[in-house]
Amino acid sequence: MAMMRYMVVVEHGETSWGAHVPDLRGCVAVGESRDEVLRLIREAIEFHIDGLKQDGLPIPPPSSAGEFVEVGAA
Repeated sequence: MAMMRYMVVVEHGETSWGAHVPDLRGCVAVGESRDEVLRLIREAIEFHIDGLKQDGLPIPPPSSAGEFVEVGAA
């Protein structure tokens, strides 16, 4: 099995953690902790890719990248 490495955006909300994968539209997860949401998004990615394969659709290659940008705070 070929390994693919997708960028995951992780966000901390007021009561939970969320994650989504920019390269896999609609692939999201929500958890009570950062560790939980990372585990759940990994499962969601695998499920998403399995669904694409079953439907005979192409698997989008990882293409997103993340960067941190420093700005002055007001």
